[in-house]
Amino acid sequence: MTNEKACRVCRYVSVGAETCPACGSNDLTEQWSGFVIITSVENSELGKILGVKMTGKYAVRIK
Repeated sequence: MTNEKACRVCRYVSVGAETCPACGSNDLTEQWSGFVIITSVENSELGKILGVKMTGKYAVRIK
């Protein structure tokens, strides 16, 4: 089982990290559900809405 954690600040999902690689926050949680994968930051309408700055997996809901 992987240790995926979502950042409460930017919603980026990372594996085994203690700090968010996207925004640098250390406010991570294992309590999240649903995800979207952004493959092109420049062309993604959802990425623009979420305010993402790098490609990757983002949590939809954080508890």
